[in-house]
Amino acid sequence: MRQFDFMGKRRLAFIGSGVLLLVSLITLLFQQLNLGLDFTGGTLVEVRYATAPALDAVRQALEGAGFQDVSVQTFGSASEVLVRLQQAFDPGVGEQVTQILRQTGESVDLVRAEFVGAQVGGQLRDQSGLGMLVALGVVMLYVAFRFQYKFAFGALLALVHDVIIVLGVFSLFQLDFDLTVLAAILAVIGYSLNDTIIVYDRIRENIRKSRTDDMAAIFNDAINATLSRTLATSGTTLLVLLALLLLGGDMIHNFALALIIGVGIGTFSSVYVASALLIVLKLQREDLIPAKKENAEEEELP
Repeated sequence: MRQFDFMGKRRLAFIGSGVLLLVSLITLLFQQLNLGLDFTGGTLVEVRYATAPALDAVRQALEGAGFQDVSVQTFGSASEVLVRLQQAFDPGVGEQVTQILRQTGESVDLVRAEFVGAQVGGQLRDQSGLGMLVALGVVMLYVAFRFQYKFAFGALLALVHDVIIVLGVFSLFQLDFDLTVLAAILAVIGYSLNDTIIVYDRIRENIRKSRTDDMAAIFNDAINATLSRTLATSGTTLLVLLALLLLGGDMIHNFALALIIGVGIGTFSSVYVASALLIVLKLQREDLIPAKKENAEEEELP
C-alpha cells in the first residue's frame, strides 16, 4: 500500500487553513450571515401554478413589484411555489402576490398566506450559542479523558475550524441561513469528531507499539492506515449528499450544501488540524506512556 507523507505537507495545510479562517472571519464580521425567516420572521405565501414555473421569473416579478428579500422555492410538487417575504404580515399580501404573478400570463391560485414567527429569537440564539460552547467543552473533556489533554486541544480547534469555515462560506455568498443549516452544522460537528477520534485512536496505538520517537512518521503511518476507511466513509456520504443537493429540491438545498462543505472540511481537519497540531503541541511518547521510575523494584521491597 502506498504511503503518503501527510505530515510533510502540514505547513502548506496550515497556511491554507489560515487563509480560509481569515476570509471566513472577515466575512462574518463585516458581511454577517443572511438569516432566513426561521430567525427573522416574516410572511409566507404558497401559490399553485397550472404548470411548473421558472423560479427566477417568479422572483423577478415580485422584486419588480417592490418586494425585497424575496425567497422563492418549490414546495411539494414543481407547480407549487412557496414565497417567503421578510416583511410584516398584511392580510391582503397573499392576494397581492397572486395578482402580480398572474400578470405574467400564468394561471396562479392562492393556497395560503400566513405570518411566520421567528422560531429562533434573540434569547434562544443566545442559549443555542451557550449550548454550543458547553457541547464543545464536554467534547474536550471526553477526548482528554479518553486520550490526553493535547489530543483534546487539537480536536477542539479542529471542530471550531470546521464550523467557522462553513459559516464563512454561507456569509461570503450570502446564502440563506435557517434552521436546516444550523442542524447541518451540528451534524458536521458530530461527523468531524468521529473522524478525528478514529485517527487519534490509531495514533495512540502506534505510539505505544512503535520504538521510534519520530512523531511525524508515526502520524503518517496512522493516517495512512485509516485512509481507506476515511475515503470510503466520506465518499459514500458525499454521494448521498450530492443526490440530496441535486434532487432534493429547494427546501433542503442549503442543508445538503452545508453538509457537503462540512464533510470535506471535516475530513481535511482530522488530518491537518487535529492530528498535525499534536506535533505543534510537542506530543511525546511520555504523554501516553509514563516513564518508569528508577529503582522501582527496590522501592517495592519491604
